[in-house]
Amino acid sequence: MDKNTLIGLLLIGAIMVGFSIWNAPSDEEIARQREIRDSIAQVEAAKNAEISARENKEAVAKERSNEVVEATDSLISDSNEVAKEDIAAQRAEELYGVFASAANIDEETFEVETDLMKLTFSTKGGRILQAVLKDYETYNGDPLVLFDSTSAFNLNFFSRDNKNIYTDELVFESDIEAKSIRGEEERKISFKLKSADDQYIEYVYRIRGNQYLIDFDVNFIGMDKVIDMRSGEVYLNWMVNAPNQEKNMKNQRDATTVHFMYKDDDIDDLGLSDEEREDFEASVKWVSFKQQFFNTTLIASESFDKSRAFAAMETDEGSMDYVKKMATALTIPVRGAEVENFNMQMYLGPNKYNILKKLDIGLENIISLGWGIFGWVNKYAVIPVFNFLDGFHWNYGIIILVLTILLKLVLSPITYKTYMSGAKMRVLKPEISEINEKHKDDPMKKQQAMMSLYRQTGVNPLSGCIPLLIQMPILIAMFRFFPASIELRQESFLWAEDLSTYDSIYNFPDGFSIPFYGDHISLFTLLMAVSIMLYTKLNSQMSMGAATEGPMAAQMKIMMYIMPVMMLFFFNNYSAGLSYYYFLANIISIGQTFLIRKVFINEDAIRAKIEVNKKRPKAQKKSGFQKRLEEMAKQKGMQPPKK
Repeated sequence: MDKNTLIGLLLIGAIMVGFSIWNAPSDEEIARQREIRDSIAQVEAAKNAEISARENKEAVAKERSNEVVEATDSLISDSNEVAKEDIAAQRAEELYGVFASAANIDEETFEVETDLMKLTFSTKGGRILQAVLKDYETYNGDPLVLFDSTSAFNLNFFSRDNKNIYTDELVFESDIEAKSIRGEEERKISFKLKSADDQYIEYVYRIRGNQYLIDFDVNFIGMDKVIDMRSGEVYLNWMVNAPNQEKNMKNQRDATTVHFMYKDDDIDDLGLSDEEREDFEASVKWVSFKQQFFNTTLIASESFDKSRAFAAMETDEGSMDYVKKMATALTIPVRGAEVENFNMQMYLGPNKYNILKKLDIGLENIISLGWGIFGWVNKYAVIPVFNFLDGFHWNYGIIILVLTILLKLVLSPITYKTYMSGAKMRVLKPEISEINEKHKDDPMKKQQAMMSLYRQTGVNPLSGCIPLLIQMPILIAMFRFFPASIELRQESFLWAEDLSTYDSIYNFPDGFSIPFYGDHISLFTLLMAVSIMLYTKLNSQMSMGAATEGPMAAQMKIMMYIMPVMMLFFFNNYSAGLSYYYFLANIISIGQTFLIRKVFINEDAIRAKIEVNKKRPKAQKKSGFQKRLEEMAKQKGMQPPKK
């Protein structure tokens, strides 16, 4: 091994060591990740937050139980059965105090079916154990479960006898059986957690047959004598382990997060990271666990207090059954007999813009339609037109085609101006080539000569760019609209079986994947990339490419080939509906180019007009800078510079 090779290997090793040190997480990042995991664990099963205290209580109860068992060993078998019951009652008394009687009741579950949902209720915790949406299926054709029994929901408080109570460990009383609710019909389902006949917590669910929205009230009856009111708070812990519902796990995880709205209508979210936690800065109106196309939202009639309230989420990268675990801890204000109930609502349903908009609580903003002008384009232009076309009940591939044509017609005046600018630049090509050759060694003089030519002919070299900038909000708005549109979910067109996710004409062998590209070939993405290359080449010939030489022309040629390749990699895992739309838009633009060039643009007439402009005298206007320069010269008694 020669000296240079040895030095090279040492440098590579030093770079790798330095890179690993540079990318090592800081102490603050490690502490942040640990805090997020702890927050999720605290809410996930509710009881885990107090596990140490529970173990101590159970140890005491076990010790006492052993004493009772030893004392009854000599009794007959019937006496032993009585002793076991006494032990269980004693343990319940140790753990739950006045709620001990609710600890030794068998759990019961029952199903309530509406036109839209199947809800499984459990008397343990008085909660919805599972929610299934009837009008939807998973990508694999299974029933679409919004959340299942791995979720958690409870109230947590201290009783006056100093017991730390979690309601999902206790069994509520309810006389409800399985039932069906249809149409406008409304049913009330009640669960009661009693410490005495006149002292209980009541959950009241009001369910309507044709709505995704459920009224949910928590009534505190006589609980000022049971709950320790010194804190004036009851904590609501809620966790959802979001099930896998779609074809692409990565796209699901990128779209799944926790949204929340403060009482002052300010909406925020936890972003799209794998792990995050945020303490609420103010009282919260609602918290939404949002997945790619569905959400589970808890809405307060007034607001949840900010005290000790937070939202958190984490991702188990190894799981293919669940997308993300999302949790929140909320605070319900309870101050003596002043507050006897706390009213809420639950939304369990799709991320459909019109449905969420009707709720009038800003929940439609969880749908990622883009910020600023891009969101406005989607909300006030694209969505209304799309919904109008949807009313004809056409295939969604046809709807996208018609939508694209309508948008192109609306933008046709801007398109015409763009092509007219390109035609003018093409007519000026001989003069521009002459200037480039004459001043090829002096860029400053070349630029001045170019600007003089544009002034003389009345051509604005930027007039072709401005129309393109005007069209950009629509292009970007579409980029956000199609992946977020539940209407395209599981809708097929041609070879694409689901327009909301990628189409595939060939899947690579298991375990093989091209970095940044994926494990499949999307035909709509291929067609889009080819159309981009054709359109870019044609457009460059008509505008800048026809009037530019030297480095600019070389850069345009490079971009003509690089851009399609970049889009090929970028869009291969995106919505097939999006790639299909961009493909259609490019093909229509190519058609417009030929039509405008052959029918509407007369280059001889353009050249004649430019020649007239050349002969027309132009008033020489002084720029603002030149005027200020002359004014300063006058004040100093100097002669202004001559032109």
